[in-house]
Amino acid sequence: MSAAAKKSFRICIVSEQLSGGGAERCSALLSQFFVAHNCTVHHVISIDKIAYEYAGEVLNLGKLKKDYFNISDRILRFRVLRSFFKANTFDFIIDTRVVNRQWQEFFIAKFIYKAPAIKLIHSYMTELYFPKNKWLANQIYSHFYKLVTVSKAIKNKVLEEYTYRQAETIYNPIDIDTIEKQSLEKIEESGNFILAVGRMTDRIKQFDVLIRSYAASHLPEKNIKLIILGDGPVQLELKGLAQSLELQDKILFKGMKSNPFPYFKHALFTVLTSKNEGFPTVLLESLACGTPIVAFDCQSGPSEIIADRENGLLVDNQNHEKLIEAMNEMVFNEKLYYHCKQNAKESVSPFSLENIGNQWLQLLQIN
Repeated sequence: MSAAAKKSFRICIVSEQLSGGGAERCSALLSQFFVAHNCTVHHVISIDKIAYEYAGEVLNLGKLKKDYFNISDRILRFRVLRSFFKANTFDFIIDTRVVNRQWQEFFIAKFIYKAPAIKLIHSYMTELYFPKNKWLANQIYSHFYKLVTVSKAIKNKVLEEYTYRQAETIYNPIDIDTIEKQSLEKIEESGNFILAVGRMTDRIKQFDVLIRSYAASHLPEKNIKLIILGDGPVQLELKGLAQSLELQDKILFKGMKSNPFPYFKHALFTVLTSKNEGFPTVLLESLACGTPIVAFDCQSGPSEIIADRENGLLVDNQNHEKLIEAMNEMVFNEKLYYHCKQNAKESVSPFSLENIGNQWLQLLQIN
């Protein structure tokens, strides 16, 4: 171990929560890696949701929130946050949150964060991280140590739209060993099925496009089901769509699963039909389970994970007819399918927690 690593660096990871999606899972995994490499980690979360295994201590500001809007409640949380950063000295702060209140974020970035800070940008929708006001957007992170994007496409967009030049790309990590172990858990599903995974709180994942494309494919007549994991208010509408297509017995909504990996492992392939992504961890998780992919070549992510016809099929973005063709080909072209399946696990080795974690250590000059 190097002399620098023996120093025990102090890192604060600021996230919305430690539950929910790929960004939050990334925070949890990085904390485990940092602690395993002699770093002290503190988490600050603004929503009281913790589902992922993490390492370090947590300041849970979400516990201070009431169920209704309360200005004194917000002031209290802000004071607790300020006191926390006054009382603790960090070597680095990694902020993964979206920007909800731009002037508040400006104040936090300029006056609360006292250590070198890194903004971790998880979505191609960069407006989630940068204020609409271009002057403010170009000021808010001006003194940050780095802007880290989870894909090269996001990095290119940041460089094109803003004046920042300290942007770098580090992909999301996955814990391959843990995924393999958890994928061995038994599930009750019998027969062949394809899989889709994601939140149903908005229409970004375009599950309606997937359902209609599945209905137009040859998969239903081959008795290959479509299983969708996820939850949210759009689910009721999607169930209605499946029923209107008379496919309610073949399109199964299984809700959120704390362990989705057995579903990945037993699926024929995983499908992604999003409008846009950041760096879709579900694709990495599917491949880690040995299951190939069919995905739109949407803005940011899939093209940096999928080698077309090697570990899956990359479909022209938003081309519904090509999506149907790709789904059919994965079923009927056995040579192609087994070629992609054989390459799946090896294709995600560059995204292992060890590899990605070491890139973070190098960025932070810890190793």
